[in-house]
This record gives sequence, C-alpha cells and structure tokens, in this order.
Amino acid sequence: MTEVALGNAGAAIRKATDAGRKAFIGYLPAGYPTYDGAIDGVKALVDGGADVIELGLPYSDPVMDGITIQRATETALAGGLRTRDVLSTVEKIAAYSDVPVLVMTYWNPIERYGVDRFAADFAGAGGVGLITPDLIPDEGAEWIAAADKHDLDKVFLVSPSSTDARIAMTTAACRGFVYATAVMGVTGARDTPSELAAPLVARTHAVTGLPVGVGLGISNGDQAAGVAAFADAVIVGAALVKALGDGGPAGVRALAEDLAEGVRREPGAAADR
Repeated sequence: MTEVALGNAGAAIRKATDAGRKAFIGYLPAGYPTYDGAIDGVKALVDGGADVIELGLPYSDPVMDGITIQRATETALAGGLRTRDVLSTVEKIAAYSDVPVLVMTYWNPIERYGVDRFAADFAGAGGVGLITPDLIPDEGAEWIAAADKHDLDKVFLVSPSSTDARIAMTTAACRGFVYATAVMGVTGARDTPSELAAPLVARTHAVTGLPVGVGLGISNGDQAAGVAAFADAVIVGAALVKALGDGGPAGVRALAEDLAEGVRREPGAAADR
C-alpha cells in the first residue's frame, strides 16, 4: 500500500483518530432555509462538534438524495440560490472556523461554471475539496487536474456493489478520504444502519491508507457510535437537514452534539442519558 496524501479533510479525520476517537462529518445544503439561515445552521454544526463540514450545492435533479434533502434544495433554488452564493457561503464558514469545508455537488453545475475556474474560486473562498457523487474517476480527468492544480481534496464514492478492483481504482484517485455509501439507494435517515457498511469499509481499508467515511442513513448518536466502531468518519446529512427545518440552528446544534458524543464513545458503551 503506497503512502497517501491526506489533504485537509483527511488531516482533520486523522487528528480525530490520533485523539482516540472517530470523526463526525456533517452535511447541510447552502441556501436552506435561506441564504443566511444556512450559514447559521452550519455555524451551529461547527459549534456542535463537527470535524468536517459537507456543504451541499443545491441541484435541480439530485439523483442520490432522498426526499428530505430534495425538498431542502428545492427551497434553496426557489429562493434564488446560485453557484456564486455557494462560494460566498463557503467563504463565510471558512472565516468562522478552521473546520475544513467540502462541497458535495453533482457534476453539471461545476461543468457549467467552468471546472478550473470553479476550482480556483472555491480554493480562494477557503474550500478544501469536493465530494462528487455522480462523477467517477474514469470520467473525472478534468476535475482531477484542476483539484491537483489548486490543492483540493477529491472525494469519490464506493458502494457495496463495487468490485475490489473498482474500489482500488477509485481510492487511488481520492485525496482527503473515501466516501463509502452504506446502503444501495438514496440518502435519508433510517432506523438501523446497513449491514453492508462494515464489510465495505473493510474492503476499502484493504487497498488504501486513506480514512474511510460512512454515510447514508445515520440519524442519532447511538447509530453514529455503531458506525464509528468500524469507520474512520461518520457522515450525517438528512437528519441534520430535518433538524434545521424543525428546530433551526438550535436544533442542529443539539443533534450535532449527540452525534459528536456518539463518535467519541467507547465501543460497546451505552449513551449516558
């Protein structure tokens, strides 16, 4: 196994590992419920203990996302959010704290903006990299070149259906961490995490020294603790979006604190209620 380039997000995850715990990555979309409301929500996420921020770039056809995130991004787009507003959101969050900010985006908005132009503007705003769910490394040469030029993390996805060869190829193209989708399907909180997650993480760890984050379906600290038993980072999205919609920034912070406690819990330990 060759030495890996951790990038900014990977370094934050490794810092958590060195502290004897796992990392918590929290997702919220830009522009939801409003431009300023999203910034306040992300600040609450930071204050609640997130190690890495995943900021969603709203898109009209979010094929990986379930109904909670779909509705939130529809609200953002109906409010007039544009890609430049996402960049200014990144800038404001980066100015608020040193927690790394990644953007999760489908590929079409980046292609329309201009790949190298976006990479330059995004890096200039203080962003550290992209999570690209519908861009595979085989078709990502332009993004890979732009990311390398601007020292940005490249987070590609592996899934339970990925072959070992596919996982090896995908992880070789990553910088930062590897995003392991724990379920076959769209995003959304679930009552129990997928049984496919742990074997996928083990297969991914076998071919890369990069941290592996698990996302899709995690909604509370107990579930986060269960996933933290085998993953390097726990990624939570839909539950935080719901918390923002229902309870505003205070709701986000409360859930973030529960999730942050979960990833810090000793394996097998119950929550201190």
